[in-house]
Amino acid sequence: MNIGSGIEDNVRRFGEYEALYFEGTWHTNVEVNHDANRLGNALKGLRIGRGDRVAIQMPNCPEILSAFPAIYKIGAVVVPLNPLLRPDQAAYIYRDCGAKAIITSSDFVHRVLEARKQTPTLQHVILTDRDDVPGTISYHDIMSTSSSTLTVEQTDNDDVAALIYTAGTTGPPKGVMHTHYSLYVNALFFYEYVLVHRSLTLQLNSRVLNPKTLQLNEVDQQVSGVNRAMVSLGVLPLSHSYGIAFANTSNFVGGRSILLRWWNVEEALKAIQTFRVTQMAAVPTMYIQILEYPDLDKYDLSSLEDCQCGAAPLPVEVALKWKQKVGVDIREGWGLTESGATTTGQPGDLPPKYGSIGKCLLKCNTIKVFGEKGQELPPGQRGELVIKGPTLMKGYWNLPEETAKTIKDGWFYTGDLGYVDEDGYFYISGRKKDIIIRGGENVSPVEVEEILLQHPVVAEAGVVGIPDAVYGEEIKAFVVIKPGKRVSEEELIAFCKDRLPTFKSPKKVQFMKSLPRNILGKVLRAELRKLG
Repeated sequence: MNIGSGIEDNVRRFGEYEALYFEGTWHTNVEVNHDANRLGNALKGLRIGRGDRVAIQMPNCPEILSAFPAIYKIGAVVVPLNPLLRPDQAAYIYRDCGAKAIITSSDFVHRVLEARKQTPTLQHVILTDRDDVPGTISYHDIMSTSSSTLTVEQTDNDDVAALIYTAGTTGPPKGVMHTHYSLYVNALFFYEYVLVHRSLTLQLNSRVLNPKTLQLNEVDQQVSGVNRAMVSLGVLPLSHSYGIAFANTSNFVGGRSILLRWWNVEEALKAIQTFRVTQMAAVPTMYIQILEYPDLDKYDLSSLEDCQCGAAPLPVEVALKWKQKVGVDIREGWGLTESGATTTGQPGDLPPKYGSIGKCLLKCNTIKVFGEKGQELPPGQRGELVIKGPTLMKGYWNLPEETAKTIKDGWFYTGDLGYVDEDGYFYISGRKKDIIIRGGENVSPVEVEEILLQHPVVAEAGVVGIPDAVYGEEIKAFVVIKPGKRVSEEELIAFCKDRLPTFKSPKKVQFMKSLPRNILGKVLRAELRKLG
């Protein structure tokens, strides 16, 4: 199979419709598919084909959503990259994956060209929005001379379709290999979940003429399916595994999407109100910034029906405040690049359990909690979360030993520590690599952060272990204070001591204007440790 055929199936199933809105223009599904075919033909003209890696490094835009299927269709491999990577960081990934071409925009082309100097395998830089930059190929030129008809390459289920690089917070970024089949199954089973748990049922009443009696008979019929009136707000970066899942699942659903180039609170609020957005997926920081936006009350958010959250722990206080203010629950979930974007989530037909990452969302997967010896632990006991199923990665690119350490007997060891309750809801207490060992006691940074965030003036918190001559490691907190508020280091330490055992309370607090985060809003603890 070839995952690139998903956009063609979408056109056959739904016909032409306005699928994507971006900066003043609607793009139909047919236009997206034709652009994908033109780009696929253009790439073939550059002698790029089966197995070749093509990087995409630019902010959210319609060109990305055409580039994904274009690259899939010709049997090549998509390598989505954070556009904010420094040239040295990007060059490392270009070399590691052996990228033959890259698609970028004028905002970042100079970074790309600088990185290219360190990457002999990178032959083509395709520039989407300018045609006057030396050393680049004009996207407009190659698209205008390419056919909108393209034969889809027949790929095997196990062929690699995408290389998605990890954030590299604990070491060099690793290329996560996802196959055509793993991407397809991830999207398909999430679509099945929506059909079962968030379906829309329509009843049709009609009269049918009986040809024998010439009598009109009343007929009642019911049809169930996904609500195609769904309008999604795309604010998360398409360079992440979310972007690939966003595109593939949209093909199944046939809904409409409003895409923002970059995250901006005011633009997000305007979009929700203007387009009557029903669904959004965001990270905790985005929800916090919306709640703290001074003109929030000017906007009508009543159309929102489904708010999802992931990438970092969602403070319970934020979830409760959002429910009170907006009238909709934030449903927290959990996903990893290695297991597909959708791994757990709060069931859509039940009230959410705040503080939990939800249940195993896809029927094709199994999630358990294992102890140190690889044994399954009963509900309530803490251990490492492990996953088995067809949505898992094929492995790490050119890292067979790392792959073998992570996938054992078909189980992917996530590195996330937590437990499952009697109802099958999972809870995460921290990352295995982030655990602070103070005087022989294990301390989860997340637990300390949750307490700090309960303080009325603390907006953000990040906790790490720092070297200590007596205890081996000591706890240090980095906090961001809400605008116009004040608090001392001593007051925050005392606040924690009142709510935590002494060995879990921070010894030091450093005030920050902002915390270092990756493109999805996850706190970069490695950067905080450098500040020691």
